Amino acid sequence: MTLPGQFSDPRVITLVGLLAVTAATWVVLGLHRARARRECSRAPLERVWHPQETIELTADEERAFGQVVSHLSLGSAGRIR
Repeated sequence: MTLPGQFSDPRVITLVGLLAVTAATWVVLGLHRARARRECSRAPLERVWHPQETIELTADEERAFGQVVSHLSLGSAGRIR
C-alpha cells in the first residue's frame, strides 16, 4: 500500500518514524522517572542530627513546632507546599 502525494517521500516517512520513536522514548522515560520518584518517597528519610536537638524545648515551643509541621504537606508532585 502506497501513500498518496508527498507522504510517499521516504524522507517524510523517516521523519514521522523518528518523531514516533522519540515520543515513545520520552513517554517511557517519563514513566520510569515517575515510578522511581514514587519508590524513593516510600523509603524513610535519613535522620540528620541537629545541634539544637540537645536543647530541651518548652511546651509552647513544641506546640509551635507541631503547628508548623502540621501545615507542611506533600503536594501532588511530592514537593512540600
